[in-house]
Amino acid sequence: MRWTALYVRSRQVPASLAAAVVSAAAVWALSGGGSADPRLPALVLVAGTAAGSIGLGGQDLALDRTAAIRWAPRRAAHTLLIGAVAAAVLLAVQATGEEAATAAFVVRDSAGLAGLAAAGAVLFGAQHAWTLPVAWPAFALFTPPGTGVPAQVATWMMQPPGTAAATWTAVVLAGGGMAAYTLAGPRR
Repeated sequence: MRWTALYVRSRQVPASLAAAVVSAAAVWALSGGGSADPRLPALVLVAGTAAGSIGLGGQDLALDRTAAIRWAPRRAAHTLLIGAVAAAVLLAVQATGEEAATAAFVVRDSAGLAGLAAAGAVLFGAQHAWTLPVAWPAFALFTPPGTGVPAQVATWMMQPPGTAAATWTAVVLAGGGMAAYTLAGPRR
């Protein structure tokens, strides 16, 4: 068997993909096919990212750390793929109904959430990597609306695509989370 097939199976990618598709279809069906509310596309992206985050660590972390292969490129690619798959699933489901989010919104949010998942793997381990991409949106839902920069940073996932503070927050989260996970790997 090739290493990619082994990697995909060991990181539970088929189950993660199925969970992302089912959760996206369920949210979309319950919402009636989409609406102008940015919370629904953000929820689909959170579910897809959380589903993909379980594969950020292998079954045996000691074996991962002692393997004779370079893990940094694989970790970076895995983080990018989590964001790309979450975005692709949302865009595919969204194509069946009315468009609830623009491509810029989807790309920004999926990149930031993938970075949060990677940071969660570094801080809490792969089994709990989902906590940051789930906790931040949960916090953002209860943040009072505001137009200031702190409010835009706190609610970056729900902001319109042209909001500079939201875009920079997503860029910092994506870059910082991916860099930390690429260099350090998941916590034991």
